[in-house]
Amino acid sequence: MKYMILLFGSQRDYDAMAGRPGAEPAWTGEDVGKLAEFMESWWAEVVESGEAVDAQGLTAPVHARRVHLVDGVPVATDGPYAETQEVLAGYNIVDCASFDRAVEIAARLAATPHPEGALAGREWYVDVRPVASGAEESLA
Repeated sequence: MKYMILLFGSQRDYDAMAGRPGAEPAWTGEDVGKLAEFMESWWAEVVESGEAVDAQGLTAPVHARRVHLVDGVPVATDGPYAETQEVLAGYNIVDCASFDRAVEIAARLAATPHPEGALAGREWYVDVRPVASGAEESLA
């Protein structure tokens, strides 16, 4: 079965990783390098196990658009979204024997390096969700 591991962040996180000072301490090039090295190593292990399907990071929320209907007409609004500071930052899809195995793979992301103070009282987490193979499965 396929499972999607969803990673989350905020515009503040993207700004901090880009070295822009703000609400979060700015990340150094070394901090970003440690994160990239960790993620590459983690994904390489998933590839080596034969469980890798796809992985993509997403651009900063400031580049996002939300499309919704207003009186039946599609309207696009700029991101980040007013409803939440948190957005999908990237995803990994794994194909493994069980939900428990997918959670085990995702749990290794708990060791993702962050600079001291980068989370400032916030919890870092990922979600794991089964990928539906059809409409009926997605409604179950």
